[in-house]
Amino acid sequence: MTKTRTKQPWPTKKAMEQVYEMKLWGSNNTQFYSGEGSHDPEIISPYLEVVLTFLKSFKTPLAVCDLGCGDFNIGKHLVPFTKTYHAIDIVENLIDYNKAKYKAEHLDFKCLDIAVDELLDGDCAIIRQVLQHLSNTEVKNVLKKLIKYKYIILTEHLPNSAFVPNLDIISGQGIRIKKKSGLNILEAPFNFKVTSETQLMSHVLKHNKGLIVTTLYQVF
Repeated sequence: MTKTRTKQPWPTKKAMEQVYEMKLWGSNNTQFYSGEGSHDPEIISPYLEVVLTFLKSFKTPLAVCDLGCGDFNIGKHLVPFTKTYHAIDIVENLIDYNKAKYKAEHLDFKCLDIAVDELLDGDCAIIRQVLQHLSNTEVKNVLKKLIKYKYIILTEHLPNSAFVPNLDIISGQGIRIKKKSGLNILEAPFNFKVTSETQLMSHVLKHNKGLIVTTLYQVF
């Protein structure tokens, strides 16, 4: 008798599932916790201020795709100022948890691998500390799809001094900061083309742990 093999998840998917299963980013006494970067007021308050200012600047609200929504402690503040809000993450149990916890008529949650699956349509993509966890190959795959959005709000954890950009890593919990590197999508090997680039904020982390930088790109 031939045994049917269960399809294994993509390596990145499995790695991110383990982050939550093993509480590698902490727990804060909750089932799902996306780490201090999604909860520390010193980090998230200035981020929310600049992103909300951007969203509120449009007479007609934007359709937003949140690519890597995590535990939605950030996204929940943005939803009221959007036309539609697609919140996407690679961890299915996390998406199910968010669906049960957060409700709005124009909000939906979907489990997608943004490096593999087709992305939903929208005006603006929000990618907050997600690409920093992906290999260069997966980053390239994501960037190919981002040209469908007019605006991209990208947040990355970067060294706080000069660094060699875009050193490759294995996708997972870690980021390039361990190699004294960080992502710059405008530099090789990505060379992502934009019509404008505006730094919205830069937050210096304590104990010389680098910077959290949020940049607005206009693609067309």
